[in-house]
Order: sequence, then C-alpha cells, then structure tokens
Amino acid sequence: MADASYIDDELFDDPSLCEDDSEQQGLYEHFAVVADKGQSLLRLDKFLVARMEHCSRNRIQAAADSGNILVNGKPAKSSYKVKPSDRVQIVLPYPRRDNEIHPEEIPLEIPYEDDDLLLVDKPAGMVVHPGVGNWSGTLVNALAWHLRGTAIADSGEMRAGLVHRIDKNTSGLLVIAKNEQAHARLAKQFFDHTIYRRYVALVWGDFAEDEGTITGNIGRSPRERQKMYVFEDGSDGKHAVTHWRVLKRYNYVTLVECRLETGRTHQIRVHMAWQGHPLFNDERYGGDRILKGTTFAKYRQFVENCFALMPRHALHAQSLGFEHPATHRELKFESDLPADFRALLAKWDSYKQSEN
Repeated sequence: MADASYIDDELFDDPSLCEDDSEQQGLYEHFAVVADKGQSLLRLDKFLVARMEHCSRNRIQAAADSGNILVNGKPAKSSYKVKPSDRVQIVLPYPRRDNEIHPEEIPLEIPYEDDDLLLVDKPAGMVVHPGVGNWSGTLVNALAWHLRGTAIADSGEMRAGLVHRIDKNTSGLLVIAKNEQAHARLAKQFFDHTIYRRYVALVWGDFAEDEGTITGNIGRSPRERQKMYVFEDGSDGKHAVTHWRVLKRYNYVTLVECRLETGRTHQIRVHMAWQGHPLFNDERYGGDRILKGTTFAKYRQFVENCFALMPRHALHAQSLGFEHPATHRELKFESDLPADFRALLAKWDSYKQSEN
C-alpha cells in the first residue's frame, strides 16, 4: 500500500514533468477489492490487513483517518464493519508508482528534528524525488538513509515521509514525516491548504502596486509539454492563487515575497510569468534573457554577470508554518537566503546605487 499522503507539487521540476499529474484534488485508485457475498461483518482495518501484502494495521488506520479509504465511494473509518459486496478502495492524490528507492548517504541540512518530523533546508540543484534522468542523488534517497531504522523507512515506502516538494533549482524548507500518523496529519494540512508557505523571488520588471493577488487556473501547456500554463477562462487546469508583496525595488527587477494559497506545479513561476514578471534567470519561463533595462553594453554585461553568479531561477522557500501533528502546537520555521541569492541581491543593490 502506498502511503496515505497528499504530495504537494508546488514548483516540482524534473526533465519530463512526469510527476505533476500527482497533483491535488484528483484521487487515484491504489487498491480495490469487493467483499464476497458471504462476507461476515468485519472491521475495515482487519479486512484490509488480510488482503494486502506488507501492509500493517497502523498504516491502514492512518489512511482511513486521513479520508483515503472509501467504502462504496464514501470515506470510511477503520472501525467500519465491512458487509457483503462492499467495494473498498484506497485512493490517494497521486498516481501509483512502483520504483524502488535506494538509500544514499548524502549530507542534509536539518534545522529541526523530533520523533515525528524533521525539517530539511534543501540546497538548489538537488532533485527532491527520483524520476526520469534523476534516479539517484535525490532528497528522497538521502532521507531513506537518514531515516533508516524508523518504521516509515523500514516499511519500504518510497517517499520516506515526503509530504511536499519544490523544484530542483529552488532552495529552501521542506517538512518530512517520520511516522504514519505524522504523515497522514501533515498531508491533511497540505490538502486543506492550511500550511503557511512564503517564498522569496527576484522577478523581472516593476509593479504599479505594493501587493496583490494572482488567480488563474494552472495546467500543463497545450503546446509545450515541458511547461505549465495559465488558462485564463478557467475551463482547464486547476484553481491556483498566489499572493505577492513587494520587498524591494531595483528599477528593472523586483524582490517579492509570494504566499501560496494553493500548491500547483510551478505555481509561482508560471503565475509571475503570466503577469509579465518571469523569475530572474528562469530558463523555462523566459526569465533567462534581458527583459527590462537599457541597451548599453555595460548593462548587458552586468546582467550576464548576474546570471553567472546565480545560474538558476531566483526562488527560495523561506518560511514554513504548520500545526505539529502530535503536539498540535503551531510551528513556524525560517530559512536564510542562500549565498548565491544574497550575492545576486548585493550586485543589484550596487547597480541601483550607481544609477542614483
């Protein structure tokens, strides 16, 4: 049985975008069985344990608690008594995957850890989940090593507690569950959009206002399969909302914070590009060329030097807040901007001062 989790795909990036169909409110069947006509009344968890290999009763109970087990199309608790001809399904918000994860001893920056969860401050350049072209060296490979000996890792679960993801070239905070209960409860918070997530981005252009909201359905581009796309008429894609606020203006580029109300693949990148403000050096969405500024050769060289200084899109997952799955305390974590981002802003600071 796959884990009872919601995998939030905000900003997930791999060469084929093959995993972004795991997104959000669509549910995918991972297991289904119809009770015999002679089935005697039996608790749902016991019924499933007897029919599923390598699946503990605790895992089934966690799935039921998070609403991922349906009986005749409706969520059912572990205590539900299965009746003759009942159709039982395990449904999760991502397609089933069967790739084996190999633990790898890869150093991780872990600003917080307890018995239930841990925080990872992911560096830019690290892929979160194995996929086409990236079967090793990922965050999940590193987590499988770090969490070895824990129940969630020993169960063979390929995500090793992963609840959400960010792009390979996005740096910043991710929360990881260390047991089934924590995994299910954190997953529910992501599914309900109650997680606080704040990103910092450097984007092209200036803004007429100091803050605003971008609302536009996001789905895979009908013309370029490697990109996501905003469907203005709302007939396709999935509902997406990004709140933004200006932090600092540099004339030709602007530092903004983005707070996510939803978590769609590449949400900040595609929403900002749609509004005419691609992320600085975002190759996929057109931010890797000069979009604003002068025609002077000196300026062109300055921007090229900035691209070389930070050879990735300028996006950092800076803040993450949620309710602790065991203690129910409200937690909030902050991540400092990485060195390349700080150096990039220092360079734009110097340029702005020289222009004044």
